[in-house]
Amino acid sequence: MAHPLRHYLTALMTAWHGSKLFIEHSISIEHDALHILAGVLLWLAFGVLVRRPLSSWLPWLCILALITWNEVVDLWVEQWPVPSQQYGEGAKDLLLTMIVPTFLLAALRLRPELFGGVGRASRRR
Repeated sequence: MAHPLRHYLTALMTAWHGSKLFIEHSISIEHDALHILAGVLLWLAFGVLVRRPLSSWLPWLCILALITWNEVVDLWVEQWPVPSQQYGEGAKDLLLTMIVPTFLLAALRLRPELFGGVGRASRRR
């Protein structure tokens, strides 16, 4: 039973990885820039999908879960000659994907008035 499941999981991960490579090579945006754009777009999309404001942790956690899974797929499918380089690239991808949503989440939670929202001082009155 474990062998067919592993085969199915590997096929699924390989298809996901191939789809990412197709997108990466079919548009003229650098790999690192794609991670930044994907992080922001996914954060917005998850906010809509889970029907929570972007100041909520849930859309941010959804991106973190997805990008973590994405990097696991990369480690599973690709085998670089120097594993430390592959781990470093994965860490960079995770950081680039999460950096903008993280800063915006912090700003939304700490200084909502910057976004036209009602500030903490106004809510206390």
